[in-house]
Amino acid sequence: MKFFIEDLPVLFPYPRIYPEQYAYMCDLKRTLDAGGHCVLEMPSGTGKTVSLLSLIVAYQQFYPEHRKLIYCSRTMSEIEKALAELKALMKYRADQLGEVEDFRGLGLTSRKNLCLHPSVKREKSGSVVDARCRSLTAGFVKEKKERGEDVDLCVYHDNLDLLEPHNLIPPGVWTLDGMLRYGEQNKQCPYFTARRMMSFCNVIIYSYHYLLDPKIAERVSKELSKDCIVVFDEAHNIDNVCIESLSIDITEDSLRKAARGASNLERKISEMKDTDAEKLQNEYSKLVEGLREADEARDEGAFMSNPALPDDLLKEAVPGNIRRAEHFTAFLKRFIEYLKTRMKVLHVISETPPSFLQHLKELTFIEKKPLRFCAERLTSLVRTLELSNIEDYQPLQEVASFATLVATYDTGFLLILEPYESETATVPNPILHFTCLDAAIAIKPVFDRFSSVIITSGTISPLEMYPKMLGFTCVVQESYAMTLARRSFLPMIVTRGSDQGSISSGFQTRNDPSNVRNYGNLLIEFSKLTPDGMVVFFPSYLYMESIISMWQGMGILDQVWKSKLILVETPDSQETSLALETYRTACSNGRGAVLLCVARGKVSEGIDFDHHYGRTVLCIGVPFQYTESRILKARLEFLRETYRIRENDFLSFDAMRHCAQCLGRVLRGKDDYGIMVMADKRFAKKRQQLPKWIGSALSEADANMSVDQSVAAAKRFLKGMSKPFPMHLQEGVSTWSFDDLMRHQAKVNAEHEKAGRIIDGGIGGSNGHVHGDEIMAEAEAEVDAATMEMPDFDDDMNDF
Repeated sequence: MKFFIEDLPVLFPYPRIYPEQYAYMCDLKRTLDAGGHCVLEMPSGTGKTVSLLSLIVAYQQFYPEHRKLIYCSRTMSEIEKALAELKALMKYRADQLGEVEDFRGLGLTSRKNLCLHPSVKREKSGSVVDARCRSLTAGFVKEKKERGEDVDLCVYHDNLDLLEPHNLIPPGVWTLDGMLRYGEQNKQCPYFTARRMMSFCNVIIYSYHYLLDPKIAERVSKELSKDCIVVFDEAHNIDNVCIESLSIDITEDSLRKAARGASNLERKISEMKDTDAEKLQNEYSKLVEGLREADEARDEGAFMSNPALPDDLLKEAVPGNIRRAEHFTAFLKRFIEYLKTRMKVLHVISETPPSFLQHLKELTFIEKKPLRFCAERLTSLVRTLELSNIEDYQPLQEVASFATLVATYDTGFLLILEPYESETATVPNPILHFTCLDAAIAIKPVFDRFSSVIITSGTISPLEMYPKMLGFTCVVQESYAMTLARRSFLPMIVTRGSDQGSISSGFQTRNDPSNVRNYGNLLIEFSKLTPDGMVVFFPSYLYMESIISMWQGMGILDQVWKSKLILVETPDSQETSLALETYRTACSNGRGAVLLCVARGKVSEGIDFDHHYGRTVLCIGVPFQYTESRILKARLEFLRETYRIRENDFLSFDAMRHCAQCLGRVLRGKDDYGIMVMADKRFAKKRQQLPKWIGSALSEADANMSVDQSVAAAKRFLKGMSKPFPMHLQEGVSTWSFDDLMRHQAKVNAEHEKAGRIIDGGIGGSNGHVHGDEIMAEAEAEVDAATMEMPDFDDDMNDF
């Protein structure tokens, strides 16, 4: 389908388009035209990715700026899906235009997923793969080979140097599998091919961490230009990603390994003094002059390096007391010994970075300034010593990063020293949390550098929370309803059991036998009536284990077993993958299965349960965070004092976004259907915080139900879904053909002209600035009209 949004011709690779897709694309164009940022919530399963790619690729190709798209997602599966969508889109564009455009789209993931070297790719640990890769590809290793030394090199990496730097791979869209196949055929490294070709790509698809984690962003994304369009997809928990990228945990074990690493460095320095003292002297001379090389590197990517090393710091020379290699290692050892001493306390300590630095100075006379250079100085020393086995120095690198961060930031961070693993533990196992409290610190360089940043997800309500937490201003902020010709999903809030007693996962009542039994009865009833797959989410692993144990004693699981196979998600990823595979097999062969999961686990974030794999999703309890966590308490206090966000508001927002993410797993398209059950009396007060597309489908009658009422409503719903639905009833309502879209554009133009706001438009020209909310309002009116005309399938379906 080809249509125009204003003067922009858009090629959409399907013969029909959803009203919300068109509204989404209009708001995207408005954002790009304004050169600002936006927050958009698009319902699950309505083609968000293809809409986004269609609009932005059209924008790229039509306007002379040819702005690069950086598309960030969270998981490997989502990156692969986006690459597949992009490949299909570019094939459609080539068919429609009659020519293949000069276009490159690449995905980037870790070395572990893209390595072809026979011995390295066998390693299971990502950090080991990184270290072994470096030992085969580092510049100093090649120099040794040229000098005639017996060292191993990676032939896949070396072959890249024989090719033209701007043409390492032919134009086109390359999936990760496609990159691996091409690399194998041509004996070239897929990982470094993608890295080196990023400057020459139109679209780059990779993980959040390549932009948000300063240690990775410095190496990977520093050459990206300022006019790039940045998209964070599935960004409902982007604040947590930002915080994790700047937080460090240090244990006694990591300090022992760091001390061992510092001693190894001393030994290497001593050896180099005997064999090649000139190298150490050259490094010292450069440090005396200042970090000029680093300064030059930063000119290409102003804010994308480690935010712990801001511009004004890098322009200074390294302090004299850590310039010489042996002085620096002695400095590190002294700092590590201080941390070991601090770990020997038997009570919790919470302090700010300035307080920590003051105590450090009083005991060890270590100044703040040399600490700020620790990470950069260690990197320089490792490079000078030509160390290849860098995995041995990982703990030392963590200590150096901690030193740099604690000396750089006065606010937005907190140090929490916990001597015991849990409140009931008696054997000390101390851990030092250096936790970031302000998500805006990590993402600020992205907002400052790039003109358009798009934050989007299917479950990102309430929208106004994200600009507050992340410290940015958006030009468009919109949530879209889902247009449906019939009610294809049934959200319900169950507040009471069959005995009319209230049900809740609240701390006071969660282990009450009657409460647990009511939850068990709900599970039994829905396992009987749900065809094929059913997914159940719990607030935490601890609560899931507790309630499963109680259900076993009550005989509830035996009754569920009669209807369906029971599978459980665990913290172990391999066990969970096996459970998922078994679950899908059981759903496909007719046995059916119940998958018991955790709201913040792997299953809730990146796994789709489309069609028969997920006909019911049951949320047992509101998935609040563990409110006794000291880190969470510190963050809540920071949000209250800095951004005026109340504790209860944030906790409720956080719980409901994860709940919405769980509910969205069951509906993956307009031809899909499913039941969404929120089983907790507290959901009734929080329904306003659900995404617009779920909240608008939740009727008053379904917002305060007992178990028996919900079972009866679910049976009526499934009975209605089992009857054939004439496809022509969707036309012009939940799906638009080209003619429907033209009629809509003409109608909108006529209304604007009538209101005195004349908009040039139509096909082949421009159809004006149409806001997404105006489009959706009209589409919803059409849905209401179509619903009035629909034939009654059953007398019991009056509520639908």
